Amino acid sequence: MKQHNWVRSRFNAISSTKEGELLLYNSYTGAISAFPDEEREEVMASLKGHGIINTELTELQQQMLEMGFIIPSDVDEERRAQFLFQAVNRTDVLHLSILTTEACNFRCVYCYGDFVKGKMPQDIIEGLKTFVQNQARTLRHLSISWFGGEPLAASDVIGELSEAFIEVCAQWGIEYSAEILTNGYFLKPKLFAKLDQWQIKRYMITLDGPEEIHNARRNLIGEGGSFQVILNNLIQMKKTDKDFEVALRVNFDNDNLPYMDELIDIFAEHFAHDRRFQTYFRPVGRMGGKNDAHLPICDDATKDKMIWELTQTALDRGVAMSSIVENALMPLGSTCYCVKPNAFVVGSDGSLYKCSVAFDEPINQLGKVLPDGTFDLDYDKYAYWVTPGPERDKACDACFFRPSCNGNHCKLYRMRNDERPCSFEKKEIKKVLETIYQDHTLA
Repeated sequence: MKQHNWVRSRFNAISSTKEGELLLYNSYTGAISAFPDEEREEVMASLKGHGIINTELTELQQQMLEMGFIIPSDVDEERRAQFLFQAVNRTDVLHLSILTTEACNFRCVYCYGDFVKGKMPQDIIEGLKTFVQNQARTLRHLSISWFGGEPLAASDVIGELSEAFIEVCAQWGIEYSAEILTNGYFLKPKLFAKLDQWQIKRYMITLDGPEEIHNARRNLIGEGGSFQVILNNLIQMKKTDKDFEVALRVNFDNDNLPYMDELIDIFAEHFAHDRRFQTYFRPVGRMGGKNDAHLPICDDATKDKMIWELTQTALDRGVAMSSIVENALMPLGSTCYCVKPNAFVVGSDGSLYKCSVAFDEPINQLGKVLPDGTFDLDYDKYAYWVTPGPERDKACDACFFRPSCNGNHCKLYRMRNDERPCSFEKKEIKKVLETIYQDHTLA
């Protein structure tokens, strides 16, 4: 008789809820599950080193098998992870991050942009239309990220390209999705209605503190502050019945941390229990801007702690957490777009890049979009980003989080710092799982 053995997956992480329920996560399947007290003993016994030997699985153990928490003993998880990572090489998925303009109406203290280039010219617009049309017959999904500068300062470019992309996708049966990173200043109701027609459903909009603090950090060119304008635009979005998702991003450092409680109160006042509005706290980093040396950035321990403390505080006040966090735990969810062969950043002048925060790095300057719809690429530079390199080290290979990032959470970080680029989610996985659980139970 054949012996059946099952053992715990090496890609598991364990945490618990505030109420003491057991939480399990598996980075290969993306499964996250809570187990009540009466199931704890059986779950933990199933995860012991010797596993489950020569017996039929119980109903609970069968569920654990389906979610990937236990696996047949003869499964090669190293090979599983290697095979999974091949999915980044899919050619039927195209992701373009498009800078409609590199000009901006803000001058944020931590910004790395130089604002030299302006609005995308018509020949580049036509080149992008033709490029997507030429790629269409091989695509199953087209994903667009509108970026800048401030992309809404050139909303006509968004409109023209969106309408062309949507038409091509309808013609070829391609799934289409679009998102935008905007400061929110121009997001008046009429423009929001247009963006909805252009199938932009995900927004990232930054508020860095209550009004006085935000206005000092995210400076509007000329007179006047931006906080009330942005907040009013968000409130007008809330009044609609549209299906969208706003990541309320907060960039924190030692200067504005003392004001976070007040900002969260503002979020709660206007957006509590509306899951379309979700918080996303992230630390300010030195990304190459002219003020880098003077930025009051937090130390690593404070960064790792405060992301989740602030998220927790917002949850306690009824404000949801950004889906970006949970998505980062999914298979390949923390793998940077820059290592994916069919992902490009397109500058407003048609310049092609892999990374959106290293425009001045020569290795990131790949080529140009041509008016005839072809990409003129330097394939030696392109290969640097999309082929395995020093990011694959033994620590990454042995990590429980490998199926999510494969050591490629941020290739730029490793290039600049020669350090392992672990995600915030991985470094505080127990707290993250607890926070995700609470977010799911938010009324």
